[in-house]
This record gives sequence, structure tokens and C-alpha cells, in this order.
Amino acid sequence: MIEIHPVTEKDRDGWLRLRRELWPGGAATHAAEVDRFLAGGAEHPHAVLVAADGDRVVGFAELAVRLFAEGCVSDRVGYLEGWYVDEDHRRRGVGRALVEAGERWAREQGCTEFASDTQVGNRAGVRAHLACGFEEASAVQCFRKSLREPGPGPGSE
Repeated sequence: MIEIHPVTEKDRDGWLRLRRELWPGGAATHAAEVDRFLAGGAEHPHAVLVAADGDRVVGFAELAVRLFAEGCVSDRVGYLEGWYVDEDHRRRGVGRALVEAGERWAREQGCTEFASDTQVGNRAGVRAHLACGFEEASAVQCFRKSLREPGPGPGSE
């Protein structure tokens, strides 16, 4: 029996493990972010729900309230910032249960819309969102550019 509940200290290691699987590129900062959230010092996300199978964390949903989300018309949007379910627990309703619990949380925050995103080309993520009732709002490819001054190049004196 899967239980969905707000993350607690006892869920720390399981949540951390799943975060590292979802976002391997940020593995170096995950522990500090998890600890800051559990200590009450994180500004973001606003809430974290976990799915537990007994004592084992098998999924999580990180939630926030945003002032804007692509395709939304309100200025207070519940947002599914991160969503992940262990591979061996997928296609069993765990992801849907996390999304539904996230929707309830968003309604409690006064939100009338709920939004999310996934990486361009993440077909499994798109299918999972659509299966949970999300509608595609748009496809965005983001860019970044550093504004730091370049250091001296090779051969400069």
C-alpha cells in the first residue's frame, strides 16, 4: 500500500536518492538543498510530498506557487517543480497519486490552475503528464549566457 505524505526527516535519504536520479547534473547540491528544506530554511520548493511503500520512498513531488506559468491565465499557479517515481513503481498509479495530492495542496494555497514542465524530447514525461490530465501549453527551448567578464586569454600579459 502506497502512502502519500509531506516529506519528513525520516524520508530524507529516499528523497535525496530520487532527486539524484531525476536531476543527476545537480547531484553535488542536492544534499544541501534537501537539508535546508527539512530545516525550514528553503524558499523553494514550497512543499514536498513523498510516496512511500512501507519505509521506502518510491516517489516525490516538489511543489511551488508561481506568479506565472506558460499557458496559464491566473497569477497564482500551483506548479509541479519536480516529479519522479522509482522505475519499479511506475505504471501503478503512484505518479498520478502524487499529482492529485499536489493538486489538493495547490487548491489549499488558493490556486485555480496547476502546471508543470518536462525536458524537450522526454517522451515518457510527456506521456505521464498527459495521462494525469495535463494539457500541453507550449514547447519552449531555453537559453543562457554568462555575463561574467572573461579572464585573460592564453598568451596575454
